[in-house]
Amino acid sequence: MYDVIVVGGGNAALCAALSASEFKKKILVLERAPEDEAGGNSRFTAGLFRIVYTGPEDLKTLIPDLSADEIANTDFGTYTEEQFFDDMGRVTEYRCDPDLTEVLIKNSFSTARWMRERGVRFTAAWGRQAFKIGGKFKFWGGLTLEAVGGGPGLVESETQLAKKAGIEIWYGARALSLIADDDGVHGVVVRKNNKTLEVRARAVVLAAGGFQANTEWRTRYMGPGWELAKVRGTRFNTGDAIRMALDVGAAAHGNWSGCHAVAWDRNAPETGDLAVGDGFQKHSYPWGVYINADGKRFVDEGADFRNYTYAKYGRVILQQPKQFAWQIFDAKVKGQLRDEYRIKQVTKITGNTLEELVSKMDDTDQKTALQELKEYNAAVQTEIPFNPNVKDGRGTRNLRINKSNWANTLDTPPFEAYAVTCGITFSFGGLKVNTQAQVINSDGEPIRGLYAAGELVGGIFWFNYPGGSGLTNGAVFGRIAGRSAATSSARPGS
Repeated sequence: MYDVIVVGGGNAALCAALSASEFKKKILVLERAPEDEAGGNSRFTAGLFRIVYTGPEDLKTLIPDLSADEIANTDFGTYTEEQFFDDMGRVTEYRCDPDLTEVLIKNSFSTARWMRERGVRFTAAWGRQAFKIGGKFKFWGGLTLEAVGGGPGLVESETQLAKKAGIEIWYGARALSLIADDDGVHGVVVRKNNKTLEVRARAVVLAAGGFQANTEWRTRYMGPGWELAKVRGTRFNTGDAIRMALDVGAAAHGNWSGCHAVAWDRNAPETGDLAVGDGFQKHSYPWGVYINADGKRFVDEGADFRNYTYAKYGRVILQQPKQFAWQIFDAKVKGQLRDEYRIKQVTKITGNTLEELVSKMDDTDQKTALQELKEYNAAVQTEIPFNPNVKDGRGTRNLRINKSNWANTLDTPPFEAYAVTCGITFSFGGLKVNTQAQVINSDGEPIRGLYAAGELVGGIFWFNYPGGSGLTNGAVFGRIAGRSAATSSARPGS
């Protein structure tokens, strides 16, 4: 008999296990993947955390080795609770659950501090979230904190901390169903080493990700065409834990037809490759132009900072003819392209003229594309200075789809174009929970002994999400779920 069983092996699950271990000793983590693929989607991330902070002093509590020179040469800005609330409301079209969102935001800094105290190491995300202007780095978009080693480093750190805390981890252990009766949940049926066994516990935390790697569920809930999307992360997130909970009466909740989906290399594998990680993503589109197979621009590339558009533009790309598009840049912005544009597994063409570049655009109406790019160049408001650190208002005039910010003429060779498709990260629909991470049944009551955290919780993200809030969400509610499960397991008669 375990005190708490945690289903899942990523950031939310490991935070739940670590939290539970502060109150109880017999904690078991069930990770469906073999050890060399463990860590869920967390292992495929850049390791960025969106948190509330008031300035460098707050960050220094999370990054103790932040030097005086680094602080002097960096404008970290601030990120207030109000800004976080505004960002969550705006990008989810004000659908986000207000109670859960409040818990997420108000616990974001204290949870990161708890992780640091447990032994997780952080750094500032200079390489991804800051540009150097006038000799000084400036952070933008409220996203500053990064786990050392990115997603793989985060998972490795949390795994070692769990083992050090005496938490048992079973790899290759697929949870099949919950052991439940009228009194609640009492354990998990597990398939391990080709054997099915019942594992009993006083409480269970579900933290096994969404259903994005389940082709049939994607098409059923998100609609026709979603079977054509690439899966950015783990192949093991097929919705098992969601199904298990629904089978015992849990309420489905949230944006079941919605997901986090980004621009992803057109020729990337069908599911994530740990050797490449998130390198197939292509997120520098605000500095360039999108062209679809019909040779047309189809989206405002500069509508907002990347943090607030990248998670919804994957869906837009999937809706284009042939489910792909080109991102086009000239040499002026090459230095601002993120590292992912320099991986060897990239679908890229180059040209010394726009005519040469367009002639290499396979599967594309090349004549229309060249005309579209020329019309775009003529429409750029070149009198407004370009500034990547702010919404600079340098847009276009009188186009069918205007670009709002960061519009640069494509006039400096060599020109580059990258072919991208849709990469789905995680599904937004899931289980209904309360602020204590208890799973709620379809009658609106908590299911005794059952808790949930991470991507499989519905109601927090709708349509889109602010970058870096996924790992924060997993950590905040993982910590709450672990604590709730461990303390509730002490109740009489359980």
